[in-house]
Amino acid sequence: MKLNSTVLLTLILLTLMLGAGSVSAFWGFTLGSSALKGVTTPDGRPTSKFTTSKSSNSQAGSLVLLREEEILKIVKARIEGKTKAAKSEKLDEDEEETNNQQKPQEKPSEVAEEKPQKGFPVTAENKGVTFAVQSARYSGGDLLLRVKMQNKGADSVRFLYSFLDVTDDKGRTLSASTEGLPAELPANGPTFSGTVSIPTALLDDVSKISLSLTDYPAQELKLEVSNIPVEK
Repeated sequence: MKLNSTVLLTLILLTLMLGAGSVSAFWGFTLGSSALKGVTTPDGRPTSKFTTSKSSNSQAGSLVLLREEEILKIVKARIEGKTKAAKSEKLDEDEEETNNQQKPQEKPSEVAEEKPQKGFPVTAENKGVTFAVQSARYSGGDLLLRVKMQNKGADSVRFLYSFLDVTDDKGRTLSASTEGLPAELPANGPTFSGTVSIPTALLDDVSKISLSLTDYPAQELKLEVSNIPVEK
């Protein structure tokens, strides 16, 4: 009796296990099927490749190809257009250059001549050589005498400006320096300009000064410019 009950219990357990396994298998199959819905395998058939190639060829065939004549016309038109533009630019440049040439060249503005000062110019002349003091002004601690020289004689004349004598109205010798004056005046030459500078400290009580210059080395020509007003 006891043995029969054990066999019956074992059969019941086996039945339950088989049932549970069947239910689990069915449930897993159902879940897997639902998960794989819409998933397809790649098409490895050769016919599909030909189909794709045909479709791409049909798309390429939709492009409109120009004929050779039309292409040549377009290229020719562009070349002619560029040529005309280049010719137009060239004509504009030539016209502008012609207009510039026709216009009178503007001369650089020359430095305005100083207005004549009272008592100037003070001039000395000897054997066709002219020595003229055009003006006098104070600047930067110096008295600046603007000087012009010209040789209208037949022979050139040389000068050494260390021989330039400067004296005041009291007979005192003053130191001076020159700038821009030529070492030689050519015969029948142009006018040369320069500056004679005298320190202001030497002119506190001076109203007039005199300049004396001889040629070098002969010292046969003497230029004396006297009574140059230098009052401040």
